[in-house]
Formats: sequence, C-alpha cells, structure tokens
Amino acid sequence: MRSQIRRAVVEPPPVAELPVDTAPVDTAPGDAAVAGLFLAHRLGLVRLAFLLVGDQETAEDVVQDAFAALQRRWSRLADHDRMLPYLRVAVVNGCRMVHRRRAIVGRFTGDRETPFWSAEAATLLGETRREVLLAVRALPRRQREAVVLRYYLDLSEAEISEAMGVSRGTVKSTTFRALRALAVKLEETR
Repeated sequence: MRSQIRRAVVEPPPVAELPVDTAPVDTAPGDAAVAGLFLAHRLGLVRLAFLLVGDQETAEDVVQDAFAALQRRWSRLADHDRMLPYLRVAVVNGCRMVHRRRAIVGRFTGDRETPFWSAEAATLLGETRREVLLAVRALPRRQREAVVLRYYLDLSEAEISEAMGVSRGTVKSTTFRALRALAVKLEETR
C-alpha cells in the first residue's frame, strides 16, 4: 500500500521546463542566492504545489509568489541557510490560500470542484497512479499536506511539522489517519 502511494506521489505529472534567461543583469545582494534557489528547487516546489492544488498554472503561480516574497524579504531574513524550508512553508500556505479562495467562490457560484485532470495529464498517467492521486486529492487538507510532504518530498517528521506549523505528534497521527483513509478508498475502487 505505501509503496503504491509512494510511486504515485513521487512521480507526479511532468512539469513543463521553462527557458531561463542567463544574461547578466544588475542585481541586489540576495538576487544571486534567490536565483540559485529558484534554479535548484523550482520544479520540486511546483510539483508539491500541483499535488496540493490540482492544476499546474495555479501551482506555478503559488511557487512564483513564494519566490517573489523571498526576494522582497531577503534582507530581513536572519538565517539564509534555511531558505528551502521557508519556501516550503510559503508554498504550503499559498496552497491553503488557493483552497480558501476556491471555497469562497464555490459558495457563490455553486462550483465545488475545480478540474484536476487535463486531457494531456490523464493520458500520461496510468490508471493506478490516477486512482491514488484522486484518493489523495479527496483527503482533508491537513491529511493531504502530510501525505504529500512525507511521501512525495520524503521529509522527516520534524520538517513536516515545521512546514505545516503543527507538532510532530500531529504529523504522526495525521499521516496515520490519511494512510488508513487511502487504504479504505483504494480498496473500494478495486
């Protein structure tokens, strides 16, 4: 069961590579560091956001906003060696804001679900992976975040605790409940 979840979550749909302009430009003190972080971690953070929000464009926007906030706050941040955890927290919080906005819009328009699969993504994914990802998407927000951070990013309980803003015990119990719910859901689909 866990290996099935791990395979499905570790290999999310492909994220399109964007060309990166490498021309020299006048930069502020943190620009080079933020650019290096962007080049090294953008795709992973977009995949994380994709698994939490369900569509690539929104995921890219969330990650872009996180990097923009990091750039704006660079001079005020104390520990520049801990920027990746900062970015993860910013991405998770950005995804939470997206869900809140969608819920508010859904109350007024009656739209409760946003489309999760494009035709291209549906053809790229196997049936089992699609079932697992749909089951993960159906989990409550906190459980979904815990599963994605644990089995996609392979973070430790301490890192998940930091990213979600909860205690390690909460991470353990939330992950356990999520795995139990996934097992039940996936057994129903078999």
